[in-house]
Amino acid sequence: MPAIQLASPWLVFAPLLLVTAALIGLPLLDRTRPRNRLLIAAGVGAVALVYGWWRLTITVPWSAPWPALAFALLVLAVELLGHFDSAILYAALVRRTDRTPEADAHEARLRALPPSALPAVDVVIATYNEPLAVLEKTIIGALALDWPDVRVWVADDGRRAWLHDWCRAKGAGYIIRPDNAHAKAGNINHALEKTEAPFMAVLDADFVPQRNWLIRTMGFFEAPNVGIVQVPHSFYNHDPLQQNLALRDAVPDDQRFFFEAIMPGRDGWDAAFCCGSNGIIRREAMTAVGGKLPGGSITEDMLLTLVMLRKCYVTRYLSEPLAYGLAPESMTAFFVQRARWAQGGIQLLFLKEGPLGPGLRLRERLFFMPTAWASQALMLLLALVSPLVFLFLDVPPLVGVTAESAIFFLLPMVVAQVGGIVLLGQGRYYPIASLVLGTFQSFKLLPVILKTLWQPHGHAFKVTPKGSDAGGGGMERGIFLACTALMLATMAGLTINALPDWRIVAQGALVPMVAFWGALNVLVLFLAAMLCIGRPSPRAEERFAIDEPVAVWRRDASPQSGALLYWARGLDLSLSGIGVAAVGDAESLRAGEAVRVRIAGVGTLEGQVARRARGLVGIAFSTTDSAVRDRLIVRLFTSGANVARLQPSVWQVTWSLLSRIWKADMHTPVRPPVPAPAEPPPDKLPAQSLALPPGRPAALSARSG
Repeated sequence: MPAIQLASPWLVFAPLLLVTAALIGLPLLDRTRPRNRLLIAAGVGAVALVYGWWRLTITVPWSAPWPALAFALLVLAVELLGHFDSAILYAALVRRTDRTPEADAHEARLRALPPSALPAVDVVIATYNEPLAVLEKTIIGALALDWPDVRVWVADDGRRAWLHDWCRAKGAGYIIRPDNAHAKAGNINHALEKTEAPFMAVLDADFVPQRNWLIRTMGFFEAPNVGIVQVPHSFYNHDPLQQNLALRDAVPDDQRFFFEAIMPGRDGWDAAFCCGSNGIIRREAMTAVGGKLPGGSITEDMLLTLVMLRKCYVTRYLSEPLAYGLAPESMTAFFVQRARWAQGGIQLLFLKEGPLGPGLRLRERLFFMPTAWASQALMLLLALVSPLVFLFLDVPPLVGVTAESAIFFLLPMVVAQVGGIVLLGQGRYYPIASLVLGTFQSFKLLPVILKTLWQPHGHAFKVTPKGSDAGGGGMERGIFLACTALMLATMAGLTINALPDWRIVAQGALVPMVAFWGALNVLVLFLAAMLCIGRPSPRAEERFAIDEPVAVWRRDASPQSGALLYWARGLDLSLSGIGVAAVGDAESLRAGEAVRVRIAGVGTLEGQVARRARGLVGIAFSTTDSAVRDRLIVRLFTSGANVARLQPSVWQVTWSLLSRIWKADMHTPVRPPVPAPAEPPPDKLPAQSLALPPGRPAALSARSG
């Protein structure tokens, strides 16, 4: 391409400056108004069209030898696929909904009705091999739901005798089936046959519903075309990005952008979908589509939404954290989960009920195309490999590119695309964090995606490990070695081409641009390599901040006897202990001393002093009172107020990530020894179809201190 002819060389920066000025000025607009969001998307689209003209007419080496042309066309095809998925993303973001006002009105209406007027709801908790430490929170939380006729069922595909006994003691129903056909989908379908309430709420084994979950969501079923009401997946622990890079208090979990920006946008197009857990299903709608979850994909939840759309039932989405679960607790769990999502999404392409089958409108087909899995992985890995192909083989991914044309066409497009998503995502999209995590997962997900495209069926459903089964720590050696090799190769290629006598690239003027590209790749690869080093959680149980008085006294005394040690201020609380700041005489406390702690709304818990330093006292609970533990679960996990919702700025997250390079404390803290939980007996129930109805649940209401 000939050099850009401009009246002044400084004008080459004009498009970039205009885009930057627009991104600085547009936040002043009210981005809750659809017209303003559409204006942002239209501006980004205009920049993309100019870039697309340059990219298609100038940068493709049509006359090059076939290997160079094939490589350039591969890069172009992946880029076009990425732009296709980006357009769908922008379409979603311009039509975001906020259904909280509707939920407020529905809740007021429902609370004004007599309890007998509210429909029954079956709450089905699907489980296979999760430990009691995970299950008890979900079951107790479901039993504490604020709804007059809620029937809690534990659908146990593990057929565990100890879980049967535990459910009977707590008042939860218990269901088993004679086989494990079709994994989770088959388990829920069997539960559908054994239950009869007009609505079914589905929970994964680790998701604890908030007490107001049903009262906030059931009102949406007033509209007869609503088949499913879905709420976000929120988490009370930290995901691998937060944990492994020591960013627990600096970066939100990686699913906030999807659940708090993309899903509300899809809802605006009636294209939200069931996410497996935290959804409520109208039984009448389920009957209309055959009375069961459809098969053929291991993501049966999304397929259910597509089947219901064909019967004119929509999935409504309420973006409120009304159930909290466990984010993947290890890298193994992370990849089991993401591989299942990717496989299930790709499988939809090969099903009659999928987005390419009959009976859907064009926009529904577009929103349910799973191509984003492939485009993200391909784009990120090609971005790492393309500079190496150029530096070592002198085969460029684009031709006719000069520094001026890159500044005039390429940089404005990149800034506009990323900046537009940041603006429309309203504080939930963090480009560098997304780039690092996307690069990290692409090494393992791309082979899964390609294999599924070649062989779409026959993939087993794998349960995401939870609790003690998830493990923690460890190292992703394969990804670490790949990141290290790519970093070394990039630096070697730049060094070789910086020396005139060794240079491989014929166009030496392009080396500075490729050097910038390579430096960015090295930065991302370094952070991705750091992410490969697992850091297990330093605590056995998640802790939640509190600020309230608690009473502590020796175990062999009572508060009425005058042996009260002191009133204390609670600082943090978990199922395993409490941290307090002493207000009275704390000097008499000794490590190992047996004490009792009274917490308002929970009761009295037995424990012992685990540590004491500078007026801070840590007490480990050892209570055996099941009712008190149940009330503590309700207190900690069903109010939502104890879970911090981070919403830092893009610049804060970017700085936090970059600062990990030189100041991250990657030391793995030593967890204090915790008594291992008693292993339940391995007894299995006979392979049979069994449904024991719920009994009267134990009292879970708060008890005054």
